[in-house]
Amino acid sequence: MIRKIIARVVIVIAFSGASWTAHAETIAEFTKGMTAREGFFTFFVDENQSRIYLQVDRLDDPFIYQVGLPQGLGSNDIGLDRGQIGATRLVKFTRSGNRILLQEINTRYRALSDNLEEVRAVEDAFAASVLWGFPIQATADKTFLVDITDFLLSDQHGIARTIAARGQGRFSVEPSRSALYLPRIRNFPRNSEFEATLTLTGDNPGPYVQDVAPHSHFLTLRQHISFVALPEPGYEPRVFDPRSGAIYLEYKDYAAPLGEDMTRRLIIRHRLKKKHPERAVSDPVEPIVYYLDPGTPEPIRSALIEGGNWWAEAFEAAGFSNAFRVEMLPEGADPMDVRYNVINWVHRATRGWSYGASVVDPRTGEIIKGHVTLGSLRVRQDLLIATALTSPYATKDSTIETQKDMALARIRQLSAHEIGHTLGFAHNFAASPTDRASVMDYPHPWVTLKEDGTVDLSDAYDTGIGEWDKLAVEYAYREFSDKTAEEADLAAILEKQKAEGLRFISDEAARGIGNLHATAHLWDNGSDMVAELARLYQLRRVALDNFSAAAIPFGAPLSSLEEVLVPLYYLPRYQMEAVGKLIGGLQYDYALRMEEVTNAYDPVPSEQQVAALDQLLAGLAPENLILPERVMRLLPPKAYGYNLSRESFPRRTGRSFDPLTSAEALAGHVFDILLEESRLARLEEHNLRGLVALSLGTYFERLARTTYMAARQDGFAGAVQRRVNHVLFHRMMTGAGSTTASDSVRAGLRQHLMILKNWLEKQAKTVRESGWRAHYRFEASRIEAFLQGRFDPAEEKIAAMPPGSPI
Repeated sequence: MIRKIIARVVIVIAFSGASWTAHAETIAEFTKGMTAREGFFTFFVDENQSRIYLQVDRLDDPFIYQVGLPQGLGSNDIGLDRGQIGATRLVKFTRSGNRILLQEINTRYRALSDNLEEVRAVEDAFAASVLWGFPIQATADKTFLVDITDFLLSDQHGIARTIAARGQGRFSVEPSRSALYLPRIRNFPRNSEFEATLTLTGDNPGPYVQDVAPHSHFLTLRQHISFVALPEPGYEPRVFDPRSGAIYLEYKDYAAPLGEDMTRRLIIRHRLKKKHPERAVSDPVEPIVYYLDPGTPEPIRSALIEGGNWWAEAFEAAGFSNAFRVEMLPEGADPMDVRYNVINWVHRATRGWSYGASVVDPRTGEIIKGHVTLGSLRVRQDLLIATALTSPYATKDSTIETQKDMALARIRQLSAHEIGHTLGFAHNFAASPTDRASVMDYPHPWVTLKEDGTVDLSDAYDTGIGEWDKLAVEYAYREFSDKTAEEADLAAILEKQKAEGLRFISDEAARGIGNLHATAHLWDNGSDMVAELARLYQLRRVALDNFSAAAIPFGAPLSSLEEVLVPLYYLPRYQMEAVGKLIGGLQYDYALRMEEVTNAYDPVPSEQQVAALDQLLAGLAPENLILPERVMRLLPPKAYGYNLSRESFPRRTGRSFDPLTSAEALAGHVFDILLEESRLARLEEHNLRGLVALSLGTYFERLARTTYMAARQDGFAGAVQRRVNHVLFHRMMTGAGSTTASDSVRAGLRQHLMILKNWLEKQAKTVRESGWRAHYRFEASRIEAFLQGRFDPAEEKIAAMPPGSPI
């Protein structure tokens, strides 16, 4: 028995020792015959076995870990684009027994203290994240060799997770169909770059996957991983101010003195220092250079370079000469390499958003790499809008140079806009009322009518950097020789913005039809939103009256006119949203407590709210919804080989164009704005507090007089009126049945529906025209069923407009 126990102990000791002695071989011995790549992290390539071994010689030293997609899926709806980069992570290698762990450091909770125990206490209080574990293969002194091949071939970007989140199927990496991509595996003194071809397999691909993959069960993309040295010392963080327009990072400082805000915020920006700090204007030590994707064609290439270079003027105003430029990416350079700020020209199956992202040092906010993604179909959408407005193909020899000029003008602005994000600037959606003061706004084309009544595209988009942008660059990048006065100098820049009437309001106050800021909007124009909407109605009417087959080139199927007409018919949609925000809207800024404050915000005056309501409802008059008969007769069903798409009009008439449902979609948009539940709640609250005269009851009455109580029309105009009424009643029932609307809003809507039901029943008894009589009876029965709990309006869908954003 004793011998058996001893034998077992020996076996256990031998077995446990095996795991520790497996890497007794030296690194030199283990890597004999492999190709060494020296650099930030030296690694070895075993081409025979298709393995990569990383030499870890700096345990516990933090560095940047970045993942991206050099080859994307091509679906805007899924959002896995070529050139996309993921989150920037601060990581370190640690050793635990016979394994090396790649651990992400938690930078959201810190202690800025000289007391190392206080710093350690915070580190130990919050979770870290181990991203991977690597068995040690060999050692040499304090250096360890690990096999990182499986890590590189794993889904580090979260491709499968993104596809699943979009409801497009369950996929996972198939190792037998994945491999290292050796041409893009490189090493440099301050960054190590790795790339792999990943194939994901799945049995339930969704329609977005099916649209773009040659075989929807097998998706092959490339994934790029970068290990990057932290920036050299010398960068000076700048504190965030909400009025500055800067993008920021934030973290909790548990060493903050009592009475101070624990949340610290730093702006993100590139490192930029003057060669000659004593001069008012000086060249920088290192300029900021952006490189354009060589796959970008002309004339778009020149337009993107020109628009991007607008920022040089802003840096000049901030005291830096020759500080910013855009040029072509050098031959052989990898756009995923973190040493290059890049502008990628990205193709998708459908038009979609462009992005400006950055690789940022999460400790300080220093931008290491600016990374722009521009969707290639955006320019074609602007060209479509221009041709819809002008119908330029009068003859076979007609040119569309004017329309191309408008599209290229938008591309210049788009280039400046997305680069602006990568320079550290947020959207400024309050810039359009002040003479288009920022490229960081979303611009709607400013199209006018000439004296002869023809459409003028010449000033559709602004040129050059905006006045707001110059001051934003000055706040973020100006170098101050006297550090003690920096806070006062920055405050002076913000006061200058205010004195010049320049405002900054960003996404959280502008996006969504229910938002409330009276000035901050997307895709709007003008300082008087109501007057601009009236002007757009007029422009749209002229363009529709002139719309013809000349909106498409000779040889194109006539059925393709439909997709050209869509953006013209729905042209006012975004200005409608801007006008709607006046109702129940507020005016305010991102003010700080500097002195005594009386009012931090002001409601939009009552008369302006009433004017906004009337102007929105004017867009629903039959004359503003009905297309000219000759235009409707130009729209046949789709030609053989051509199909309806998301860019086509909605319809309930099968293959034929459906003018009533097209009008229904626009009416639905207007009533979504007017009956948005938070808007109604604010309207009621402001009235009860005596801030505005417009009450909820008066609001509903005004809606009624303009829609279902308006004079009945005959024929097709009457049909349009009835469809608008139907949409209104549906939206009112939806609001009354909402579980998130305030009780008083639901009560007000329900009471109005009860009165409306009785009114409809009386009208049905007196009206003679059969269409109107049927309408009144049908709608009264629906409302009665809803009030009795026998009908849920969510079971029916109001037609939606084709997607408008991005334009």
